[in-house]
Amino acid sequence: MKFKINTYRTLTGIKKVVEIPTKKYHQWLIYRDNKPSYFVDFYDLEKESNAMMNSLVWATDNSIEEVLEKINKKNNVNLSIPKIIKNPFKRKIKSTVTQLDLPTLPKEWLSYSL
Repeated sequence: MKFKINTYRTLTGIKKVVEIPTKKYHQWLIYRDNKPSYFVDFYDLEKESNAMMNSLVWATDNSIEEVLEKINKKNNVNLSIPKIIKNPFKRKIKSTVTQLDLPTLPKEWLSYSL
């Protein structure tokens, strides 16, 4: 899938943020240790991992951040959703589109007993 890499100059230095070019509410880019590592699409139910995330988020009425927090605690990993820079003192330097083949979250992490 294609992703957009935006480079910003901020007061604290140069920041690179990987984003989904046409973000939809059911698509999420998940970082592991501050690097883009996984892509989740709640509507792509052909992949078992996506179907499990769909039920963990929507059936339990939890936010994706809450589910990731539980996965982090249970599996001792550092998963997060990237924060888009909302600093008024930022300036976009460069934007590129790149092809990244990111897997879905491992099924072992998504047991229904979270």
